[in-house]
Amino acid sequence: MHQPPLPLTRDLVLIGGGHSHALVLRKWGMSPLPGARLTLINPGPTAPYSGMLPGFVAGHYTRDALDIDLVRLARYAGARLVLGAVTGMNAAAKTVSVGGRPPIAYDVASVNVGITSDMPAVPGFAEHAVPAKPLGPFAEKWAAYLAGTGPARVAVIGGGVAGAELVMAMAHALKSRGRLAEITLVDQAQALSATGPKAARLIRQTIAELGVSLIENTGVARIDHDKLVLSTGQEIEADFITGAAGARPYDWTANCGLDLHEGYISVDAHLRSSDPSVFAAGDCAHLSFDPRPKAGVYAVREAPILLNNLRAAMGVGRPKTYKPQRDYLKLISLGGKSALAERLGTAVQGGLMWRWKDHIDQTFMTRFRDLPEMPATKLPAEHAAGMAEAVGDKPMCGGCGAKVGRGALRQALAPMVPRRADVTPLPGDDAALLQTGGARQVMTSDHLRSLTDDPVVMTRIAAVHALGDIWAMGAEPQAATVTLILPRLAPALQQRTLTEIMTTADQVLMEAGAEIVGGHTSVGDELTIGFTLTGLCPRPPITLGGGQPGDVLILTKPIGSGVIMAAEMAGQARGEWVASALDHMTRPQGQASRILKDAHAMTDVTGFGLAGHLQGLAEASGCGADLDLTAIPTLPGAEPLAAQGVRSTLYADNRNLAPELSTGGKADLLFDPQTAGGLLAAVSLEEADDLLTELHAAGYPAARIGVLTKAAALNVTD
Repeated sequence: MHQPPLPLTRDLVLIGGGHSHALVLRKWGMSPLPGARLTLINPGPTAPYSGMLPGFVAGHYTRDALDIDLVRLARYAGARLVLGAVTGMNAAAKTVSVGGRPPIAYDVASVNVGITSDMPAVPGFAEHAVPAKPLGPFAEKWAAYLAGTGPARVAVIGGGVAGAELVMAMAHALKSRGRLAEITLVDQAQALSATGPKAARLIRQTIAELGVSLIENTGVARIDHDKLVLSTGQEIEADFITGAAGARPYDWTANCGLDLHEGYISVDAHLRSSDPSVFAAGDCAHLSFDPRPKAGVYAVREAPILLNNLRAAMGVGRPKTYKPQRDYLKLISLGGKSALAERLGTAVQGGLMWRWKDHIDQTFMTRFRDLPEMPATKLPAEHAAGMAEAVGDKPMCGGCGAKVGRGALRQALAPMVPRRADVTPLPGDDAALLQTGGARQVMTSDHLRSLTDDPVVMTRIAAVHALGDIWAMGAEPQAATVTLILPRLAPALQQRTLTEIMTTADQVLMEAGAEIVGGHTSVGDELTIGFTLTGLCPRPPITLGGGQPGDVLILTKPIGSGVIMAAEMAGQARGEWVASALDHMTRPQGQASRILKDAHAMTDVTGFGLAGHLQGLAEASGCGADLDLTAIPTLPGAEPLAAQGVRSTLYADNRNLAPELSTGGKADLLFDPQTAGGLLAAVSLEEADDLLTELHAAGYPAARIGVLTKAAALNVTD
């Protein structure tokens, strides 16, 4: 008898992907708590490890070396990842607010968001300077500046340890590039006040040796496009200005309903806030029982205690007490491959210290790089013939990658013929065409096996995917019913999940012009979301069969979502690739459909891949097609993953639809099943350029990818 998964009964929400939470997720993956639904909320798919930032700036590390990939980590831990910035928290209601989505409810929550900066408050900073955090934009702009030529003029605001490390790294990098540089470090108070006298003296000596000018006890009055204007009136010319000063808590914590100390969340020795269901760790927390300075070492040491106490709050075990160390080893980068070590007033510097620091940093990051991949399904010792082939060597994909192959569908549907006069036969088209009281109405149904554990994102994808059939017919969405299969959840979690799904579905469909008029729910092993939709055709529908030889083929979205999500399931995809794919899948195509209203033929590219859907359009139109492989846009990461041999489970079926086409490299993506893919339109040659211009102006990454031909064959050129 089939044994369904155990129900989820409590929501544990981790706010922020800081060091403490990253370690909690790593340990949770080794021993998850049955019944707990774990959620991580973070603005982006990665979390930078600040300890290696100076090494990156100096040129010792690549950009990728700094990032903890939260997408892979969440997959390993079995956590749903919500990508978005927290805008508020209501401890009384036990909810967290994230922009653009319904509130996220919790039973137990933990906050590990670090701190932010006051730098943008300096007049002109937002317009003319680059904050050191968030790391992504800073890293991109610094790399571009470093790659330039000619003399460099750099200014860093903030003379603490972070600012000193940053300015020394910049000086080293510019010197290594052979660029003359004028570099200035400015602090409104005495620089390096948090270090001991000997350490401060050695760092000052290194700063001077690197040719950096240090200005202390002087504030910044304003920033212009090419200079700093100091409070004394002195002007410092600079064409790259950054800041590492003014650390402060995030604004949203002020109204969260928790006890605060100077804006930071006060916690007791159990890392528990004034609300026993909310914990905090790292720089955003104030250790009220034993105040400590803001330093990453405390966040790392807090992680095991935090994990234990979160489990205790969920009903397992007893809380433990965190005892912070009185002092800790400070390892400070000095620009080149040299570092300073300080503890208990003693300071030592040199290459050995840098190698020690590098070893500690690399050891920490290796914990998150070397995550086990999802194991292949283990077959029983005795099983029926054909089981190994049916299971395959990959985990079953979600989205349109879980679709039944086209061959099986065609055979099953072949005997079915319309018997009603008000149903117009359109074999293989995107939607059925009905005549209802004199109105032309199209109707379609789609449902998707979840490919992400975030029900809000999955709902957006499923709705956009289903609407694609309506838009491909040139119709206007009208009404929808929703079909949901929820995993086993406690009643409170059922209500939370349904609220997230239905609120999101209503928003997406309302923006598309449709109304939800009903639906059905049931409980099963995993989340599945489906929609049945109707649309109205103010003009004759755009079918598959109207294409003409010479028509230009336009594709409105890049391909590759199947490969990327298959790699994500196996822990092989980079987080930013997954985030980009999800973003593209949630983008509606309604405006594109209206722009392409005069297309001769149109379809949406989904489960059968670009080759399969183009073949269907060409066959219905009595044409062939020439595709320009180099012109076909792909999602970031899709081509390298395809080159590695990553495939969706539907790839083989799709490949069999066009066996005459060559494979290998980018060509394999022609058979990649797409979820909520773009529109593929055949338009007249005379209108193609204007349509592309209009699509680009509307924000669609549309491309001209080929033409329809007289010869009834598909050809690909590269």
